[in-house]
Amino acid sequence: MNGSQDEDRTHARTRSRTASRVAVVQALFQIEQADDAPEAVIQQFLRHRLVVTPGSDHGAEYEDGRVPEADIRLFEQVARSAVARREQIDALIVDVLPPSWPVGRLDPVLRALLRAAGGELAVVGGVPTRVVINEYLDIAHGFFSGDEPKMVNGVLDTMARRLRTPEGASGPVAESVDAAVSDEAPQEATEEAHGADGA
Repeated sequence: MNGSQDEDRTHARTRSRTASRVAVVQALFQIEQADDAPEAVIQQFLRHRLVVTPGSDHGAEYEDGRVPEADIRLFEQVARSAVARREQIDALIVDVLPPSWPVGRLDPVLRALLRAAGGELAVVGGVPTRVVINEYLDIAHGFFSGDEPKMVNGVLDTMARRLRTPEGASGPVAESVDAAVSDEAPQEATEEAHGADGA
């Protein structure tokens, strides 16, 4: 395999994981806004929105509400982590925001994005901290054109320090709630974290 093929594979993997993170933000938004059962929404995304039909035009899939090239395993792991740890993640967000700016006052998309990032940061053996923050910062830039991405960066930096040790391992908050996520496969997360770029 030549360098170009390796680079193509790395870029495809990065796009796949980014698509998964966007889908998690969308799912968390739907869970909150429609007051739907979290597992029902996760299953809906798995069955209907993260499926890529072979030979179809990916642009049309986005227009149809589908997310092309998504990493399904990452979607499931992060979505379930964010749902299981919602109270702990919200508590971290509250600690970072000024008292005059409660979590409920945040834009719902911004709230979903911070919860998704918190869910991923809390995963034991997950993707490196800097990669997670950069990915969600890029997603924030896709949704917002004002100061929101700066706020996301500050909140996620603080959340990462509390959820992870400097080396990127899970910190006390993540470890204390790890049992809340049933049947997660830490081995799978570790294997994913050792990919070409960690994204």
